[in-house]
Amino acid sequence: MVEAFMAAASGANAMADLDSTDRAILHALLVDGRLSQREVAKRVGVAQGTVTNRLRRLEEDGIIHGYEVRLDAERLGWEMTVIAGLRIEKGKMIDVQRTIARDPRVFAVYDVTGDYDSMVLARVQNRADLDDLTKTVLTIDHVTRSHTHVVLNTVKEDGVALPPLVGEDVNQS
Repeated sequence: MVEAFMAAASGANAMADLDSTDRAILHALLVDGRLSQREVAKRVGVAQGTVTNRLRRLEEDGIIHGYEVRLDAERLGWEMTVIAGLRIEKGKMIDVQRTIARDPRVFAVYDVTGDYDSMVLARVQNRADLDDLTKTVLTIDHVTRSHTHVVLNTVKEDGVALPPLVGEDVNQS
């Protein structure tokens, strides 16, 4: 059931195409994205050429979108994370979302179900910056209502991890 859902969600049956070697390679890179292909091969127990070929295929298939550095936002002065639910006038959602997404403080914009049309995640430096974000970004034309939450404590914030396959131990590290 989970595999069928993941295949339908991916649109290209990508999860079904990931074998244990692909998953092990991806896991190694999720743990430490700076690993060399030689080190990944050593940890996974395959030849370096296998890692090279698998990574190339995963990139070409769009499973790996790129490689990036994860920064500690607070240590860089971005002290507050904000989650805002927005109601947007009918027919204006895409334009509003694109405008909001251009603000450098915004790191995610989602279409959602429920009481709001869109959820916006942003990082601000302080209360004055939050005030500015609220007055200049979250209340632009065609936003009919915004409801802003300030994150008090981040319990978990990871990149994308692979869901377990059917029968796989969800508690393994």
